[in-house]
Amino acid sequence: MSNELSRASYLSRNVGDYPAEFTIGSRRYVKVDDLRYGTNPHQCAAYYKPAGTPCTIGDMEIVKNGKSGLSQTNLEDISGALNIVKFCDRNACAVMKHVNPSGAAVARPGETLRDVYLKARDADARAAFGSVIAFNAEVDADTAREIMSTFVECVVAPGFSAEAVAVFNDSATYKLNRHIRIIKCGDIAALPRFTGEAAPGADTIKVLADGSLIVAAPLTTSIRSVADLIPARGENSRCGAVVSTVAATPEQLDDLLFAWHVNLSVRSNGVVIVKDGQTISVGTGEQDRVGAIEQAVAKFRQKYSGTGTLEGAAMSSDGFFPFEDGVEVAAAAGIRAIIAPAGSLRDADVIKRANELNVALYHAPERIFSHH
Repeated sequence: MSNELSRASYLSRNVGDYPAEFTIGSRRYVKVDDLRYGTNPHQCAAYYKPAGTPCTIGDMEIVKNGKSGLSQTNLEDISGALNIVKFCDRNACAVMKHVNPSGAAVARPGETLRDVYLKARDADARAAFGSVIAFNAEVDADTAREIMSTFVECVVAPGFSAEAVAVFNDSATYKLNRHIRIIKCGDIAALPRFTGEAAPGADTIKVLADGSLIVAAPLTTSIRSVADLIPARGENSRCGAVVSTVAATPEQLDDLLFAWHVNLSVRSNGVVIVKDGQTISVGTGEQDRVGAIEQAVAKFRQKYSGTGTLEGAAMSSDGFFPFEDGVEVAAAAGIRAIIAPAGSLRDADVIKRANELNVALYHAPERIFSHH
């Protein structure tokens, strides 16, 4: 295929022959639209929503279209990005790439929405090229102009000012983004966040290679606020009863909470490092826990373009530490507060080592692996 034909395939539609509706168990789904294509241009796809149910994503309004519509990859990144900002009461932004956050940020006092976007983008500005961006607040013109300064696939938010929409439609000034898609989502607060609050019918459906299905409850967490962050405790025959004796600062506790909530949308094994409300690095998809931390530290040193540092940063881990080496790698990089699930036979050894390294260690009540 020539380069010209390859480029054309990314801008054209590959429409399949999908029914107007179907039923799985007692749930009826109706087609929202035929997608531009699936994961790749040679794959067709269609987009469905539960019938008769208001949907944050299924009822999205296209404010500005481009590239002949949305693809499956666009929708999956929109879903993943909204799945992060839904946790934040303050202004927040998530930059999504290949169903993993390249960066996310939440406002600290005095920061504008543009500031928050820059923190999310500059966590990994190289990966943010061609990303999907989500906000939990109305996008203003200043933020829109900053978005349009680099190449972006889609922006999704609960609203856009008229001035922001004008910026997004200014293809004469921003030629690189003439195909940008601008999308108004539904109520972000309707997305399930915390254990026990998921609405009926919110179960996830995973299709396996042979067409078999797995129906599962959505991934939520019981950690709602910093009040739910509990100092780690463990006991075994080698160490006896051990408790974390290093206290995180209020700022680190806030960063730990944000890191934990972001980690729900990171492919496991995953770790999220946060400083001052900004993910300064994300380690994702590694087969071993230490490798995820090593990857995150290396990515910070290679790709981070913000003003933050690893020293004093907070880190979340989506699974427990089977050995002390994960805490040792994090501490050597300057990380001083960690949250991870309990459950390892060596929890007491890990807590003891964290105390020795002056690292505040908190235990989460659940594991949050995401095999998306």
